[in-house]
Amino acid sequence: MATIVVMPQLGNSVESCIIVEWMIAEGDTVAVDQTLASIETDKSTMEVPSTAEGTVLKLLWEEGDEVPVKDPLIIVGAPGEDISGLVPGGDAPAEEAPVEQAAPEQAAAPAFATERATGAVSPRARALAASAGVDASAISEGSGPHGRVIERDVAAAIAAGPVLTSAARAAGVEATEGTGIGGRVSVADAGRVAQAAEASAPAAALTAPAGAEYPGASTSAPLKGVRKVVAKRMMESLTSTAQLTLNTTANAAGILAMRKKVKNADEALGLNKITLNDLVCFAVSRTLPKYPVFNAHLEDGVLTEFEQVHLGFACDTPRGLFVPVIRSAQALGLKAFSDEAKRLASSAIDGTIAPDFLSGGTFTVSNIGSFGIETFTPVINLPQTAILGVGAITPRPVVAADGSIGVEQRLNLSLTIDHQVIDGADGARFLRDLVAAIENIDVTVLA
Repeated sequence: MATIVVMPQLGNSVESCIIVEWMIAEGDTVAVDQTLASIETDKSTMEVPSTAEGTVLKLLWEEGDEVPVKDPLIIVGAPGEDISGLVPGGDAPAEEAPVEQAAPEQAAAPAFATERATGAVSPRARALAASAGVDASAISEGSGPHGRVIERDVAAAIAAGPVLTSAARAAGVEATEGTGIGGRVSVADAGRVAQAAEASAPAAALTAPAGAEYPGASTSAPLKGVRKVVAKRMMESLTSTAQLTLNTTANAAGILAMRKKVKNADEALGLNKITLNDLVCFAVSRTLPKYPVFNAHLEDGVLTEFEQVHLGFACDTPRGLFVPVIRSAQALGLKAFSDEAKRLASSAIDGTIAPDFLSGGTFTVSNIGSFGIETFTPVINLPQTAILGVGAITPRPVVAADGSIGVEQRLNLSLTIDHQVIDGADGARFLRDLVAAIENIDVTVLA
């Protein structure tokens, strides 16, 4: 019998995956554990192995489609096997009775073998419809799996032109874009077109350079994958929290000396790859337990403080911003801390990091000092209550006790707090203790 392979649950926080590339085609023979497709979650890129063997009878999705976990992905069986009762939205064979007189075995078809026109709209179709002002739900029948509306259905609706209301049709309105329900052209759009023509008249008098066109070439694409998730979370963070940023600096002499010492240490000790960022993050992990409200989540008016420090660190990858999480960071020694940070960063950059290591953080550190940025305003990573920004080390003038002027290397720090639960004075105290931990990093490591 034919077997349905479903989209696996790749991590507790994953709800759906985007198919990046199919590794097989209909008619191919697959074995158990053979890679079927490359997929993208909101946090990483992974591969989907087959849970059945046989001939691929049907691919139920296209590349670029977003597939909910546990939904059917492909159908595998014997060549020529009848799978009409398994294909979502598929037509029943001619020899079968009509739906209203279905045979008992047809009534037992899986729950996901739905009828067409379910009202489902793919994310890409929804984004295209929104950008073009088209009501995707008004498309009577989609051509995608499950009968859902997909991108090509919306594109066809856009090519067919705007829908006019009966009043607009009677009035002979010629607007190409509507502001009515579902993007329909209404009578009011006739006035809008006239106003737009008047407003553009002065601009027409302007002389453009020979051969130039306005506005020139451009490309448009809906946000997707990691970029889409980051955009949503940043907006949610800024609109749902009272963010306040405090800036200070720390004398970097001690941390620079420590970095030089471990870099020149015996390679057998395994300390050579410890970075300045490792040392700063290590100091953060030792400071946070003194300030539980900083190592916390705020959700729906409930503040949850954590005993353990699950430290997230912003990581720049080819696919966008990731925040791997070092679990129980406060319990790790410096070498173990650095090794775990390297492991997580490497897998995030490669796109192979497990989704579970990209969630559950209780505090985040964002370091862009290597780009020469001195201070910035880091955005809180919800549902956390604070985030530390680490800037560049810069020379600053300093007046010695004898009145002479010297130069001191200072590390720039920017702390953003959620003022709903953290007061400015508490933020200042946290920074004061963090600065002490950084300036006396040798003692911090020994402690």
